[in-house]
Amino acid sequence: MANLTQRSIEIVLQNQAASGAYMASPNFPNYYYCWFRDGSFVANAMDLVGEHASAARFHDWAAIAINRRASVVQRVVGQVRAEEPLNGLDYLHTRYTMDGDDATPNEWPNFQMDGFGTWLWALGEHLTLTGKPLPGAWEHASELVANYLTALWQRPCYDCWEEYPDKIHPHTLAAIYGGLKAHSLVTTYDHWETMQAIAAFVRKWRGTEGHFVKFIGSNMVDASLLGLATPYRLVEPDDPLMLKTVSHIEQSLVQEGGVHRYPADTYYGGGEWVLLAGWLGWYYTEVGRYDQAKAMLEWMERQADENGCLPEQVPANLNQPNNYEPWVKRWGPIAKPLLWSHAMYLLLHHHIGTRQFRDE
Repeated sequence: MANLTQRSIEIVLQNQAASGAYMASPNFPNYYYCWFRDGSFVANAMDLVGEHASAARFHDWAAIAINRRASVVQRVVGQVRAEEPLNGLDYLHTRYTMDGDDATPNEWPNFQMDGFGTWLWALGEHLTLTGKPLPGAWEHASELVANYLTALWQRPCYDCWEEYPDKIHPHTLAAIYGGLKAHSLVTTYDHWETMQAIAAFVRKWRGTEGHFVKFIGSNMVDASLLGLATPYRLVEPDDPLMLKTVSHIEQSLVQEGGVHRYPADTYYGGGEWVLLAGWLGWYYTEVGRYDQAKAMLEWMERQADENGCLPEQVPANLNQPNNYEPWVKRWGPIAKPLLWSHAMYLLLHHHIGTRQFRDE
């Protein structure tokens, strides 16, 4: 593809609704929705390429969606403080229609906290990059989200891949940490105590092999652990534990350019995820490994089809080949384009240019 950067911007803008929501994928029915997680990364990518109006429209949509559910947040926070039991109806949903309604069916894995932490992080980045003040509606929504995450961070929930609901996931905790840190910087709220507790918890429950782990009680790595450093900064990119974690990710999840989610992944056979190549490349830019970052960017470019569309994953070097066709029969071909993949391409492209130029 001659100019995948411009094409990625076009695809994102074409799939942003009038409401400001970003549709995760326009060609995959189960992704005809907006996730706070995906949308926040997309909004950050739009900010970095100068499309601030697009990012602002997403944050408007997110704030409206949260503020409409203020009673849900207030109820769950009160229940936690009163030590009352919670059920699946007490949590915020994870995916929404373009108009901000709860998506159906309701049995979708809804208790996911990383997306809300990521929204606070992206909101902070947007305000920093634009230099604009925090609108009142955004401030109210961000306070609700911060209270929600502060009350619930110690509870098991679905991870960023919408799996393992009975586990506590370091990536989720890192997203919460990064979100609360951003919220502290753009408001008068102080989340230092909660942030320190989260950081201490993650370090305490690292794996027995000296690296961060997919979930507490496991020694498995997951590519989402990149988020602990990039971008959430629970640890620095060159922290010894992070360096060892990335080494394990490289050894067990990277084969011919793409990056697998985790060793036991069976979704569409467990292929190589385009967005994770972008994420690993982004991390490489932060530790000065520019050749490896460029290799990830080039691999991503090779995955674009003739229309410049990037898929969610590539069915290459599958973990479980026998699980590929059953997923195709169940949900159809792999999602393409996936806006999160295009966002991570834009993020990596931007950071290679800005960081390498700065270091030279």
